[in-house]
Amino acid sequence: MKVSYKTIAKCLLGVVLATVAVSASAQDSKGGSFSVSADVVSSYVWRGVAQEGSRGGSPNIQPTVSYTNGAFSIGAWGSYAFSGNVKEVDLYATLSLPSALSITLTDYNWNNGNDASVGYFNYKSGKTGHVFEGTLAYGGTKSFPLSIAWNTMFYGADKKIDGKQAFSTYVELGLPITSNVKAFMGASLFDSPNYYNSGFSVINLGLKVSKEIKFSDSFSLPVYGIIGANPQAEKAFFVAGITL
Repeated sequence: MKVSYKTIAKCLLGVVLATVAVSASAQDSKGGSFSVSADVVSSYVWRGVAQEGSRGGSPNIQPTVSYTNGAFSIGAWGSYAFSGNVKEVDLYATLSLPSALSITLTDYNWNNGNDASVGYFNYKSGKTGHVFEGTLAYGGTKSFPLSIAWNTMFYGADKKIDGKQAFSTYVELGLPITSNVKAFMGASLFDSPNYYNSGFSVINLGLKVSKEIKFSDSFSLPVYGIIGANPQAEKAFFVAGITL
């Protein structure tokens, strides 16, 4: 029996959402918690790829809303460019596992409102603007601080020229240098229409430096800077961000 990727995607999403719902019901006595935050960034660079073209783009505001109950978290993340060229709405569900491991299912949508012919709720293969991705991540520990994340797109707008699923795969390593400095390196493992590379390519390499600016005993503002490069594309980037 042939099973379509669309069916697999729906099943995986259903399992995650059902598990989160069961967890929330089972932990009523403890209760879950909602959180909201937003980053303002000087430009939007994702996995070494500028999201507004080669010129680097305009500032973006990137809100997050999430609900966490025990080991489960579900939420939405977006990015909106001041220029109006980016209108992204992503959904995700994460299950935290023992030993600093976690699994995440993400539903990306980069073209929300930018293409009138592709509605946000269109999930038909070959026509949808959505991309489903599965992530297995290791967050690192005090004794072994190296973090590793394996991300594979398995359904939606991640197609080869022949129309077949590309299964774009991105792997990133992260290593804290000090308490507020982290080095990272990410690579696309093979040809990808979303990372614009051919074959194995290092596409995201750099440093992230974080700092809290203290205004008073009760208020401080987290800021960060990311300086990096996409060696495969021969491009460099410098992003400044504020978390609200």
